[in-house]
Amino acid sequence: MPTKKEILDLHFMDARYKLIDIAAFLDRMERHSGNADFRLDALKKAIPLLLSEQPGRAKAVLESFSDHSTEPAATAHTQGASGANPA
Repeated sequence: MPTKKEILDLHFMDARYKLIDIAAFLDRMERHSGNADFRLDALKKAIPLLLSEQPGRAKAVLESFSDHSTEPAATAHTQGASGANPA
């Protein structure tokens, strides 16, 4: 089993890049006007989950984007997935 240092040595730069990319994305969103969007709202709601000290952060983030309804939709809103629950 690798040590924390070994995991950091292997994956820190990748994680750092991903956080900087998200920060840049949020900066771009902030610079543009327009209506609020449920996908951006979902992303912002998921970010605090990253700071949790609880195990299972990846699952919690995934669950935050998921649609937990149990009843089928009467009609499809789109043909593709949006990546976040519009409700």
